[in-house]
Parts: sequence; structure tokens; C-alpha cells
Amino acid sequence: MRKLLGLLAIMAVGPVAIADDDQQGWEFLLTPYLWLPTIGGDLNYDLPPGGGGAPSIDVGPTDWLDLLNGAFLINGEMRKGRFSIFTDFVYLGLESDNDKVKSVQIGDVIPVDIAVNLSTKTEFDGLSWTLAAGYTVQKTETSSMDLFTGVRYFGTDASTSWNLSVDITGPGGGVVLPAQGSIGKEADLWDGIVGVRGRLGIGASKWSVPYYADVGTGSSDLTWQAMTGLTYSYGWGDLMFVFRHLEYDEGQDGLLEGFSFSGPAFGARFRF
Repeated sequence: MRKLLGLLAIMAVGPVAIADDDQQGWEFLLTPYLWLPTIGGDLNYDLPPGGGGAPSIDVGPTDWLDLLNGAFLINGEMRKGRFSIFTDFVYLGLESDNDKVKSVQIGDVIPVDIAVNLSTKTEFDGLSWTLAAGYTVQKTETSSMDLFTGVRYFGTDASTSWNLSVDITGPGGGVVLPAQGSIGKEADLWDGIVGVRGRLGIGASKWSVPYYADVGTGSSDLTWQAMTGLTYSYGWGDLMFVFRHLEYDEGQDGLLEGFSFSGPAFGARFRF
């Protein structure tokens, strides 16, 4: 996943790099930003190689001030007339220490009492890359609406360590999850998405309300994303403050079950 990180970073800013050579009226936008999400949901790990049960971990919610270890986020867009192509690249290194071992699966699901959880910690690296093409279906001097379709890649590398007060035993009395241990898993998800995005002007002011929503499926059972907030326009571009929510669900057989990233984002959009 780290090799893909570098490749996608180049692809994310690539459209902006050719702005100086363009002679056909293309508009280019580049938006570096900071997203501070809280994470939450279930991580379903596979059976460990040495035997035993497959733990399911209830992650978060954890305040972003405690969990953000690193981030790289950028959005690029190229537009001509009603047509647009945009890309969004997000890398987040996160850590959560407010987790619980929820259950252990050995064929049957064995619940784990919350009272035996002493401490559980999860480290989570997530890489999201979206590439989509859109068409403007409505536009005025202050507002616009685009419909779009595209693809989103989401790569994850999760690892969890736990400390319980007792071993977890199965129906036959054998240990299916030791009191202390750790486990990890990676996943690479490709999903097709469709959505709508645009902005609503606030009167004749320089303020506007941006909005974005998409939904998709493919490797995941369901993924969806939504964003809205406020932007203030200048001659060079816009300043933005928004709230963003991204969710993935692979079901009980996948690593991510009802797993979400949700929180405020700040950034500046530059026009070329």
C-alpha cells in the first residue's frame, strides 16, 4: 500500500501540473486540506495462523486529537465548460486506544464481556483515492450542480493489540483467545461510485455552501460519503470549512463492518 501511496500522490496533482501548457480554456483547481476524523465501527480479523478464534474489535469512537499520527490530503480538478474531472487523495495514519474486544468467532460467535476488557489499542493506516468525471446539470452565477461517476480505491492496514483480565474459552473449555495478544490484517477495496456535488450561494455575498454526496459498491457491500459546510471566495480561490463523513461496510465476512471516518476539514482551493 505504501508503494501505491507515492504513485497516487503524483496522479492526484498531475492534472494541475499541465495547466501552463493548456491553451484550450481549461480551468484547474488544487485544494490541499486537513481532515480531522473520528473513527468508529468493527474490525473483523481472520483466524490467527496458530489457531484459536478470530476476534472482532469494536473501534472508537476516539477523539481525533488523540488518534491522528500523520496525514496527507489533496484534491485536484480540471474543468472545461460543463465537463469536469476530479481526483481526491487521502492518507491518514490513525491510532485508537478506546477499543474493545467484542466477540471471538470459531464457527460460532462467542461474545466477550466488556468487563474483562482492560485495554485494547488499534493502529490504522488508511489510503483513499477517488477519480471521477462529472457533468454540470445546473449553473447560475452563485450556484451549481454536477452529477458524476467514477471509482474509489480504499486500502487499509489495521493491527490491534489487546489486554483482557481472563482468557476467552470455547464451549469445550479450550482457550480461543488468550488474555494478551495482537493481530493484523490488510484490505484493498475498489468500488464504483455515483454522486452529486456543487455549491449554493448565500445571497450576493462571497459565502457559499458546498455539498458533496456519493454512494457505491464493488469490493465492499456499500460505501458512501457526504460533505457540506461553508466557503468564502477570494480572487485567487476559496477558503473552506466543512464536515465530512466516509463509511465502508464489507459485512461480517470483511475487515471493515460499518466502519466510518467523520469530522471537520479545513482547506484552501487555488484556481489556475
